[in-house]
Formats: sequence, C-alpha cells, structure tokens
Amino acid sequence: GTFTDVYAEIPVAPYFMVMKLLSVDPANYDDAPREGIRRILEKVGGKPIPKDNVPTENIEWIRMGTTVATNALLERKGVRVALVTNKNFGDLLQIGNQARPHIFDLQIRKPSLLYERSVEVDERVILSPDKTDSNNERVQGLTGEWVEILKKPDIDQIKKQLQEVYDSGIHSLAVVLMHSYTFPDHERVIGEAARAIGFSQVSLSSELMPMVKIVPRGQTSCVDAYLTPLITDYVKGFMKGFSGPVQVSFMMSDGGLCPVDHFRGFRSILSGPAGGVVGYSITTYNDPALTGSGPNAKKQPVIGFDMGGTSTDVSRYAGNFEHVFDTEIAGVTIQAPQLDISTVAAGGGSRLFFQTGLFVVGPESAGAHPGPVCYRKGGHLTITDANLVLGRLLPEYFPKIFGKTEDQALDKEATMAEMEKLGTHINAYLSSHSQSTMTVDEVAYGFVRVANEAMCRPIRNITEAKGYDAASHVLACFGGAGGQHACAIARNLGMKSIFIHRFSGILSAYGLGLADTVAELQEPCATNYSKDNLGSVMERLNNLTERASTDLRKQGFQEAQIHVEQYLNLRYEGTDTSIMTRLPDEKGEYGGDASKAFAAQYMREYGFIIQGRPVRVDDIRVRAIGTCTSVKSLQVPDAKGEPKPSTHADTYFHPGGRQRTPVYMLSDLGGGNKIPGPAIIIDQTSTIVVEPSCSAYITVPEGNVLITLDELGHKDIGTTVDPIQLSVFTHRFMSIAEQMGRTLQRTSISTNIKERLDFSCALFGPDGGLVANAPHLPVHLGSMQEAVKWQINYLGKDWKKGEVLVANHPAAGGSHLPDITVITPVWHGGEAVFYVASRGHHADIGGMTPGSMPPFSHTLAEEGAAIKSFKLVRDGEFQEKGVREILAKSRNLEDNISDLRAQVAANRKGIVLMEELIGHYGLDVVQAYMHHVQANAELAVRDMLVELSVKHKLAEVDHLHSVDYMDDGTPIVLKLTIDRKSRTATFDFTGTGPEVYGNTNAPMAVTTSAVIYCLRCLVRREIPLNQGCLNPIDIIVPENSILRPHDTAGVVGGNVLTSQRVTDVILSAFRAAAPSQGCMNNLTFGDERVGYYETIAGGAGAGPTWDGAHAVQVHMTNTRITDAEVLERRYRVMLQEYAVRRGSGGVGAHPGGDGVIREIEFLKPYTVSILSERRSFAPPGLQGGGEALRGHNLLLTHDGRVISLGGKNSVDVGRGDRIRILTPGGGGYGHKEGKD
Repeated sequence: GTFTDVYAEIPVAPYFMVMKLLSVDPANYDDAPREGIRRILEKVGGKPIPKDNVPTENIEWIRMGTTVATNALLERKGVRVALVTNKNFGDLLQIGNQARPHIFDLQIRKPSLLYERSVEVDERVILSPDKTDSNNERVQGLTGEWVEILKKPDIDQIKKQLQEVYDSGIHSLAVVLMHSYTFPDHERVIGEAARAIGFSQVSLSSELMPMVKIVPRGQTSCVDAYLTPLITDYVKGFMKGFSGPVQVSFMMSDGGLCPVDHFRGFRSILSGPAGGVVGYSITTYNDPALTGSGPNAKKQPVIGFDMGGTSTDVSRYAGNFEHVFDTEIAGVTIQAPQLDISTVAAGGGSRLFFQTGLFVVGPESAGAHPGPVCYRKGGHLTITDANLVLGRLLPEYFPKIFGKTEDQALDKEATMAEMEKLGTHINAYLSSHSQSTMTVDEVAYGFVRVANEAMCRPIRNITEAKGYDAASHVLACFGGAGGQHACAIARNLGMKSIFIHRFSGILSAYGLGLADTVAELQEPCATNYSKDNLGSVMERLNNLTERASTDLRKQGFQEAQIHVEQYLNLRYEGTDTSIMTRLPDEKGEYGGDASKAFAAQYMREYGFIIQGRPVRVDDIRVRAIGTCTSVKSLQVPDAKGEPKPSTHADTYFHPGGRQRTPVYMLSDLGGGNKIPGPAIIIDQTSTIVVEPSCSAYITVPEGNVLITLDELGHKDIGTTVDPIQLSVFTHRFMSIAEQMGRTLQRTSISTNIKERLDFSCALFGPDGGLVANAPHLPVHLGSMQEAVKWQINYLGKDWKKGEVLVANHPAAGGSHLPDITVITPVWHGGEAVFYVASRGHHADIGGMTPGSMPPFSHTLAEEGAAIKSFKLVRDGEFQEKGVREILAKSRNLEDNISDLRAQVAANRKGIVLMEELIGHYGLDVVQAYMHHVQANAELAVRDMLVELSVKHKLAEVDHLHSVDYMDDGTPIVLKLTIDRKSRTATFDFTGTGPEVYGNTNAPMAVTTSAVIYCLRCLVRREIPLNQGCLNPIDIIVPENSILRPHDTAGVVGGNVLTSQRVTDVILSAFRAAAPSQGCMNNLTFGDERVGYYETIAGGAGAGPTWDGAHAVQVHMTNTRITDAEVLERRYRVMLQEYAVRRGSGGVGAHPGGDGVIREIEFLKPYTVSILSERRSFAPPGLQGGGEALRGHNLLLTHDGRVISLGGKNSVDVGRGDRIRILTPGGGGYGHKEGKD
C-alpha cells in the first residue's frame, strides 16, 4: 500500500519495535521492507548497516504480506502474456459470463484483458456417457468421468505457433483447455513444449486449480502467468540486499504462510489484507477480556473492520477461517482458496459530494496523489478531511510528512476553507428548498454519517444476509482510519463491544507473526457421496493428506507440528451450489458423516434441505497446517491510578456539538485503566475516538483497547427531510432490497435464479409505489410496482395478515409468464405499511415448448400457466397442493416449488429488516423518509430533463422524435416532449403498430420498465431508483397496440425482445446512445425431462464519447451465460464455437460493439427453440453512425445442409445437428471521417 508496516520481535526491552515507512521512496531506498528491517537491526544493534548488505545472522525469520501483485492486477501492470486455448475459444475469457459490470452505465467499461494475444490449438475432448457407440479413444479422467478424445493436439503445429509468440517478446504463457480439470494430459504436453522453447512462465490451469468451469479456471491461469514473474523478480530484488540466506515466508490469500519459493501469483492477491484477518481473528476471538475465563468462558464471533485510504475490508471469524473459491477481483474471476473478505469503496480517501439534496461519499477516491485537501497537494475533500474538521484527527499527532519539503503537518486551514465552500453550496440548496441550513461541523459530520452507513452495508451482507445476527458479534477494528469510526459503526449495527488491538494500525504486519504455514492440495471428483463410493473417496483424501504433510516435513516441520483438515466439496445433484464441507470427527455430533455436516451447513446457510436428492462430491481437498513459532504476547504494566490526558481537543459529537475532549497516549495507559467517552486515544499508527455513551478499558495484561457501548434509545429524528438522514435511509432501503436478493440467490435451486441471476427484489410503499430496487434486472424495474399495485386494488381488504400472493399474468403487472412474482405485505398496527416482492424467471411453467419460451405462440394460453392472483401462503401455511395444480404442466415442477419457497424466504427477510427499521425509528419517520427518498429521485430526474433540454438547444417546450421497427415491420414510435418550465416529460407512443398475432406484444408494465431504466441511465450518477423517477413523467401508450395488447395476447417475446426495441427508441430520441443489438437472443432446448435456457450477448451501441462494448448483455437484461464445461457436463451437447463476431458493429466516429458467434452441437435428440430479433432490420447508427450487422440463426444438419431458421423458430434436432447463432452488433455514433 502507501505505507509499509513492520513489526519486529527483539531480544531486549521493550521486546518489540514498530515501524511505518513509505512503500516507494527511491531517493532514500530501493526496497521498503528490507529498509525497515535494516533500520530496526541498526537501532537494536547500535551499529550502522549498509542498505545493500543487510546481515542475516541475527534474523530468525521474516514473514511478509505484499500488495505487489494486487496493485499490478488493479493497474494492469503485469508482464506480457499469451493465452493458449481450444480452437474457436480464443475469445472465451474476453466474453466471460457476458454480464456488464454496472447496469446503468451506457458506456460499458469491461475490464481490460490480462493476455495480449490468444493461440487457438486444434484439440478437443468431451465428457462421454458410460455407454457409447463412439469409436473414439476414451479414457477415465481424474474425476472418474469418461473422457472421449475427439482431437489430439498436433504438437509440431503447436510448437510453430508458440515459437512465433516467443519471438514476439512474450515469454509468459497461460494454458486452459476444455475439461482439463479432469483430463490434464494435453495441457501438460503443451506446457512441456512451451518450456522447451524457453518460456520463463507457463501456468497450466489443470495444475493451479483443477475445478470445473473453464472461464474462471482460465482467468486464474492468466492471473498466475501475469503476476508470478513480477513476484519472482520482486523476491529476487528483496533477497539480493541481504548478506546471506534467511528464512522468508509469504502470506497467501487463504491466510496461510508459504515458503518464498512456493509463492505464486494467483495465490497472492489478498496477501496484504490476509495478515490483518489472521491478526484480528486470533487476538480478538481468544482474548480473555471478551471471552471470560474458566469453565464459563464463551467466545463470540467477530467482525473484522479494516478501514484504509481507498476502501474498507470486512470479514467474519467464528473459530475457523471462512474461505471462498470463486472470487472476482479487479474484474477477473479467480479460482483459488481465499479468505472471505468483502470490500466497499469507502475509506479515508473517499471523496465528498453533494448532489441534488443528497450527501454522497465515494466511490471515487482522492488516492495518495493528490490525496485529501489536508495533504497539501491540491487534493479533494475526503472523509479524512471531515474527521480533521471535527477534531477527530489531530495534526500535532499525525506524521509530519506533507508539503514540498515533506516535513509539514496536515493542513487544517485549507481543509476548513474547502469545507466552508462546500457548506455554502449545500446551504444555498437547502435555503432554496425551505430547509434548515447547516454549520460546517454539521456538514462534515453528515458526510461521516453517510460513510458509516455505506460501511455497514457489507457487514450486514456477511452477517444478516447469511442468517447471523450482526449485533451478536464483536467489532474488531484495525487499519489506520478504522478507530475514528468504530463506535458509530458498532452502534449502527447494535453491537455492544469493540476490540482494538494495541497494534491495530499495523495489524496486517502483526498478524503475520501469528500465522501458520499451509500446504493445500485439491483434486476434482464426480461421484455420489454413498457407502459404495466412500472408500475410494477416502483413499484419495488420504493420499492427498500424505502428499501435503510430506511437503511440510520437507520444510522442517515435525510430525507433532502438523495437523490436517480434510474437505469434500459437496452439492445436491441437479444444483450448482456446492459447500466445501470439512470432514467431521468420528466422535463428534455427525459421527464422521460428511453428508450430515453438509446438510446441517446447508440448512444454516439456506434455511432448507432438499430431501431425496443424492449428494455429489465435486472436489476433494486437504489443508495441511504446520504450526509456526508465533510472536510472543507482550504485557503492559498495570495501571497506577487514574489515567491523565496528555492534552484536550475541541471535538464535535452528535448530539452535543463541540466538547472539550481528553486526549490520551496509548503508551501512557496501563492495564485496567478505564476511560469514559468522549475521549481520544492515540498510538504510533492510529487514532481511536471513544464517543459519548461509550467507555474504553485497557485490557490486562496485553494492553489492548476494549470499548463497550451503552444502550441508547430509539433514534429521535423528525419526519421533516434532513439531507444527512436522507442519504442514510437511501442506503438502508437499498440494503434491504440487496439482502432480499442475496437470500433469494442462496435459497433458490434453479440455475436461472442461482447462477444466471435472473431475478429482482424490491421494497414498495403502502400504495405499491417502488421505494428501492436492488440493481438486478432492468426489465423488472417498473413492472414489479405495477404487479404490487394491481394486487392491492384487486384484493383490497381481502388480503389478510399471514398471506403471500403469487402472480405472473401480464394483465396483473406481469412481464411474461416465466417471470413469477411473490408479494408479501409488511404489517404494522393491523395495517399493511409496506410491501416486499421478489420476481424470478422459472425455467419451465408449461406451454408449447420446453423452457416455456415458444417462438410461435399466438395467445397467452399457449405460453404456460397464467396466474392473476393466488394466495401462495395462507395463515402462514405454504399452499403446495394448490401450486402443484396450477403448475401441473410444468416440466420441472419440483424446482418451481423450491424456487417459490425461496422467494417467500427472500420476502420474509425483507419483512424482518423492515420491522427492525420501523422499531428503531418509528413508522412515521420511516414512511416520511420513504416519501423523501422518492422525492429526491423525482428531483434528480427533473434536473436531468432540464439539462438535456438545454444541451440539445430545445425550446422551452419542445419535442424529440424516434422510430424503429420490429422484424415483422411493426413500428415503435415515440414523440418525446420535454417541458423545461414544468420540468416534466411526456413519452407518447401514439403511432406505434397494433397488437400482433404472435408473441412480441409487450404488456404496459414492460414499457414502464424501459422508461424508468432509460431515465436512470441518463441521470448518470447514483440516485435511489424508485417511483419518484416516474412522477415527472407521463407515458401515453395506445390501447390494442403492440405495447398495450389484450389480456389474452401472446407476450413471451415482448419482455425479452420488444423491451429492447423500446429502450433503443427512447435512448435514440435523447441522442444518448446508438441502438444496441436490440435483442436477448433467447435459446432454449430440452425434452420432456430436462430444459435449458440462455440469453446470448451481442454488441452495445456507441455513444457521443465512447465506443460500443463487444460481446456483452445490453440494457434490459444482464443475465449470465452458463459456463461451457458446466453446459457440456449437464447436457448432451458440445459447444463448438463461442467468439466475438468481429466487424459486426456499426462504423462511426465511435464504432458500435461487435456481437458474438455461438455454435452448439447436439449429441442426442432435443427440441430447440430460438426467439430473437434484429434478423430483418439492422440496429441503426445515430447522428451519422453506421448500422450494425443483423443477426442470423442457422441450423447445420449432420448431413451437411445449412438452413436459415429466421428470427423465431422451433425445430427437432438429432445427434450431430448444430445451431449457429450470430448475434447483432451495436450501432455506430457520429460520422466516420471520410465516410457518409
């Protein structure tokens, strides 16, 4: 990071030394960690030591955590890499899961690639059934699955390809082939050839992490190839400055140490923060001051809160380190065991903004350069500045390293001047809206409050969203900035205790001294967990155990120092959610039965278990731990009398205002000292603010800081809008919708909801108006509130407490039938005061074809079960019998039932959180802020309309026009009227074509969703997304048109096709972006037993200042694609090609994005359906930009015929037939030079 922290254990009093120095200071040293070691040895030894020849005879060991790899990944400064993969899959990692990072950004910014070029090799294997009539060579893979070898690699040809890469200057290689997790032979052959040519780094995916899913495994191998050479060079540079050999270990992302020669790029990403997690986990969880002692000792789970300059990391510890195995970092998915750390972009350097009545903190950061205003570099106002204004940071105790001479203190005067300037701007707004003005202190404190709420959201997500009570945890605070916010964070979450280690400012360094060395091994598996198979599984586990233990013995560990944890990665058959389950002790409660331990953990995580389903073993894993020598626990003297402050500060608190606050030096405090709040405690590396109604205690004998919080009553705030509380409630409402979504994803079973994330959750007011919608699927945005309002009007007083409604009918606010909505009231005082709802896409609900997306439906009845209103839960009882009758024709009824239960559970989560919020603030306040949040969104949209009107030089009342066509020629016509005086707009779709005899009719709710999505995109900053966005908007849609069809009309395509066209028409009218691919390319296949559904990416439209993105989901959808290996493992198909369709985007000053090519071969008979658009009319350009290429759907039969399927078709295929889908590109924006 910005600073390098060093903790040293030394043989003379005080037996430790702490040092903090700039990580980069080339004028004084070339390596910060080595320089820190040198300075400590010099101080302890009393003799000068040269910077490039540090003696090692007095060093027992060095342990390091580094952000070298993390920074290189974030800044894309790794080495040059080439990717080797299968023929036709060179773009697979570029396409990734096809989702765009931020759904409301019209300028889609996909993360840049780690590899510079790809090498496609003509090699292919597929998974084979146990019995087959194929004559191809078959071998049994590592998982036990049979692998059929279709094409062996031509090694001579590959050598030519690799030599060309090597000669171009690329010497690092990542290799990933389909199904290499179970059949690594071909990757190894390529690796040997590459090393023979001279490649210095060859990262084989099958060796790094042999887990199914080619995209994350491939990205992991790229990360390793990209970063490992950097780490190797760094280690060489570090080591060359020592006079002799020394034992060096590095912290890995999983919280374990490894020898320096084992340290790899893909295991290094969390090396920096991992030490802090180990540090707080071991010190806090085991501290007698918290647990008590003797037989009554009780350990509390701990939340780690690490607040740095640009972000805050949170994690949880309850006796075991919690690991994840599939994590996205810097836009790259990494498959490797990593500590489960959640990050939010709110830290000391987070910038402060006031936007349309809303206090906003981050996500932009001032960074180290220019940094906060107080850093004397012409920086920006940040949270650090706000704490300085409030007297919570004291310049006289902060390192004097600022200014041109790097010897000046923090500049409080400059910070005050900038905060006063921002306060003047805020007060001008408040005065113009008849609101009370604010002092500079109140402004600064407001930003701190908002930052605190932002940092509470990830804590709620790792506790409440997983079934844990946040209030039952201890908050372990560390990092340079955390101590200033700890009391407020704990109070917001209902926590009673805060633990701050005496070395909290350098805990990531101190934690290295508490860590153990770890050797991990993992192998894939594919078998049922059963008595028949358990013997072979245990044999493999024991073999891995011996290999990992041998690795530790070679490092010098004795048998008594080694213990091994054995794991099975288990999941229910037919689901994608696996749990890494530790093999239980035979004498414990599960009697050594991993399936029982798995079921118990599944119940705790998801709230249910799936009866009657076999449990599958996906992977076997061992974690061998070598217990290391830990740093000694140091003791402080007991207190001698009452503590005496070093000085007093003038510090602002709320309530109470400015208070004379005693300041203590931690080094002056003894064990047993008690310090009532308000107070400030300062040590060498951090500042701790003890707020009023809190008290600090210096623990005996280690001298840590334990803060306890007194009980406070309910928040006493009024119903009149307060800009600080407005921001806080915006966070709280959104957090509730997010936690509902996490609950739904966790508790659902189907691939559509759990993996493709085809769902949305939202909170609604008593009138059904949208209050908060988590950023899930845009096509659900406005339509869900129509569904809630319809049920309120339809049922009236007949909606009783304990009843949950389910509906999917377009006339009842539905989008199309597969999207089923579950709605539950939040009751208070005998009235429904809020509503929560969840909508999920169910894989099948009957209808003409498997997947319930029939291309040729003409009426709603042909598309599946239609539900206007059914009481899914009555008197608290789930009405399973009634649901089974309604969905009797579903081809996957059990998954329907399970997912509906999950939706009920998600709603229940929302209700519990709303009840807590109402209990905390009172119903009147919560409902008042519901209206305030909606009014704020309304204001943001009104401001945007005026800005756009002026930007386009429109008259005070003026019109914009746009028209586009469906493939059948039906026009979508928009006359957009913007009235600057009333700050309103009318979206008039008069002239749009009539209802069609087909299924591209779109219910009114879909058009509402498109409008609200476009408005949110055009605001171009974070605003609460709710009913308020539509208050200044009038939407006119002619009856009996394609956008307002009859109740019985077919609509399955309207939600997924027409919605995209409406979006393109609106954005074109605003001249905001050229049309995108205008389609979701809905592909389904299946038979009477199985069904599969996917939507396929295409090109995004370009904009006034940006090029369109390639191969990405656009506008009204953002669902993920099923990984290629999972697709082939689950269904009898083979993915032949998945690539960017180069040249398919429109030309222009800014070209449109390219679509994709996706070709699937079927290995058994299926019914295949395609529902798509832009096959007749190409996506047009805008403002002179060129049109994109249209899409094509082709059937390639096994006997060589090529048949065009048109845009919508359904066909029975046999073995060897293929479907080839070429998706449209996006339109270009602006004239390309030299072209019309």
